[in-house]
Amino acid sequence: MTIAVNACFLDEHHLTNNGNFIIECFSRLAKKFPQHQFLFISDKGINQQYISANNILPVIAGPKIKNPLLLQYWLNFKVPPILRKHKADVFVSIGNCSLRAKVPQCLVINELSFLHSPQFFTRNWFRFYKKNTPAFLNKATIITTAAQFLKQDIIDTYKMNAGKIDVVYQGVNKIFTQVDWQQKESIKEAYTSGKEYFLYSGEINSNKNLVNLLKAFSFFKKRQKSNMQLVLATTTVFTDVAFKQSLAAYKYRDEIMLLDKLPPETLAAITAAAYALVYPVFYDGFCTPALEAMQVGVPVITSNKAAMPEICGNAALYINPDDFNDIADKMMLLFKDENKRNELIGSGLQQAAKYNWPVTTELLWQAIEKCNTAV
Repeated sequence: MTIAVNACFLDEHHLTNNGNFIIECFSRLAKKFPQHQFLFISDKGINQQYISANNILPVIAGPKIKNPLLLQYWLNFKVPPILRKHKADVFVSIGNCSLRAKVPQCLVINELSFLHSPQFFTRNWFRFYKKNTPAFLNKATIITTAAQFLKQDIIDTYKMNAGKIDVVYQGVNKIFTQVDWQQKESIKEAYTSGKEYFLYSGEINSNKNLVNLLKAFSFFKKRQKSNMQLVLATTTVFTDVAFKQSLAAYKYRDEIMLLDKLPPETLAAITAAAYALVYPVFYDGFCTPALEAMQVGVPVITSNKAAMPEICGNAALYINPDDFNDIADKMMLLFKDENKRNELIGSGLQQAAKYNWPVTTELLWQAIEKCNTAV
């Protein structure tokens, strides 16, 4: 069997969550099934380190995707000839698929944020997803989602047949490991002058509800009079102008550390040394940062919306993301109640252990096989 993969998320310099999903799953599959061929089709160069087996073949087909029109052109006019040339049996793609390709397609849906937070999309990208997502879902032979929440969201919104959708939970990067007391102290010394800190990990922009997090931190500081810091950390580039302006005018700006373009290993270390993770986002299809924190023994405060309750179970403190007072109350609860904090650490370790890449890979392979035999 020849399995083609939309590898556009495999950036030469930075690996996104979607890119990590591709590498974790298909590196395992390529090694497990050397008799099968895997095509990594991308619009740009692929870092050689991602080609981890002899049966993975990178195929580069420009132009580079910079807007919705180029994405449509790439999917519908550049990808189909490649699939035909290599006699692909299945095409696997995250978030979109080719409407002109003839081969069976496995569509991976890890989020549908444009449905719930359209105000945070540019007009062109919102129109693209609103118009094309129904066509992508109908074109796909098999759909996988990162959570049951997403599956139900698709069923309710697009009236899809539930039998066409498989839930394929994701794993957590193995570089997120616990560190000892001395390592924690060294990390805190390097980033917060030795002070404890709440951590937010993920994209740093307004649509992640970070303004309410700033308000909650202000409330916490006024009530507790502690030297607790707030660290905002991301592996991407901080570009949100509106949030930059909010941060510049923030009263406690000197007690906030903003860290962007972090190597994944550095983010893992900063996460492991945190007092707690505060992840107050309005929407997330899987909430990877919460599981990363749980895996390193850090308690989690997160939203009671989207996939968060499903993925985190009883191992997190839940907040109403619209209410910064509620966020502050949960931060103060963890700060004052060490027993509660230790309880969450223990339950978090157990919860994170439920999600691992070997299981994810096996579930994805089952979906690919179903896709191949469905036609």
